[in-house]
Amino acid sequence: MASIRFELTTPDDDRPVFISGPFCQWYPDVERFQLQKTGPGKYGIELPAGFAPLEYKYTRGSWDSVELSAAGEGVPNRVSRRQIGTRRDVVLHWRWHGLPFNPAFLPKISLVSDAFDAPQLNTTRRIRVLLPHDYDASSAHYPVLYLNDAQNLFGEGSSFGNWTIDQKLAILAHRHHHQIIIVAIDHGDSERVAEFLPYNTRLADGKGHHYLDFIVYTLKPHIDARYRTLPDRTHTGMGGSSMGGLITVYAGLWHPSTFGKLLVFSPSLWAAPNVYADAMRFYHPEPTKVYLYGGKKESAYMIPALQRLQESLLRPKSHPNLKMHLSVDPNGKHTESRWGREFPQAVEWLFF
Repeated sequence: MASIRFELTTPDDDRPVFISGPFCQWYPDVERFQLQKTGPGKYGIELPAGFAPLEYKYTRGSWDSVELSAAGEGVPNRVSRRQIGTRRDVVLHWRWHGLPFNPAFLPKISLVSDAFDAPQLNTTRRIRVLLPHDYDASSAHYPVLYLNDAQNLFGEGSSFGNWTIDQKLAILAHRHHHQIIIVAIDHGDSERVAEFLPYNTRLADGKGHHYLDFIVYTLKPHIDARYRTLPDRTHTGMGGSSMGGLITVYAGLWHPSTFGKLLVFSPSLWAAPNVYADAMRFYHPEPTKVYLYGGKKESAYMIPALQRLQESLLRPKSHPNLKMHLSVDPNGKHTESRWGREFPQAVEWLFF
């Protein structure tokens, strides 16, 4: 009898996996439609041919444990038009008892200081650290990602929005990709634009050099001394969005011996017209990874600017160790929530 086989790759946990659809009246836990485990993270089932086009979803035994996107969001029903053969699917994340993640996997948030001294900027800055949920139960050392604009990253967020990276790290923990320390650096409010500008422009007198010197020569040594970090450049990254994405680019250009990984979301490249020429001069012999993201609905110039930056960085022929990924969202807007959705994918590509 002809049949169609469904093969699923997904992180293992203790719950069984089922396929659900009109063929079982959308019940989420019909024993006949339980997938059999065929290997680590591998499951399979054969169904009789003739269902196509077949609408279906995977569950872990209830609709409170249904499949979700890699960022922990709901996904539409799958559709297969195959009559016979094999259909291969991937589920990176599952709902956890009605929640998008296990609350026990939320990172530990540690206040480094409400007023950490930043002598290069003649000011102080609030610094917080997000530690893996199991940090205290381990003696492991961790890679570190320094993120700009901490006010918009987690907790209550700000009036501009929230990346919810604390929740995203809990989602990553379900697939064991949470083993990273995040250093969240508050922006300077009225000084934000100046601190994120690499040089003087009509917008402000740029203090980007001083801001990055603060991170490299004052903040990072303190973090490395206080927490169990992997301090080398291969395990150290910087990230940000908008103006915070622009200064992240310059963190890589000016301090390549410190930052080997860059997370650059929707950077304000228009604010620093020399960035392309600066990028063309970039060279570092050791491996460097750059994750670029932009949305087509941010502006008509965002994606062309990112492509030009990518071409500028790759233009020298002596860059065999520079790896770049450009993620483009056709519907992406210039919002914190969209950057938060991209965050898990970027972290996994850069660090895992």
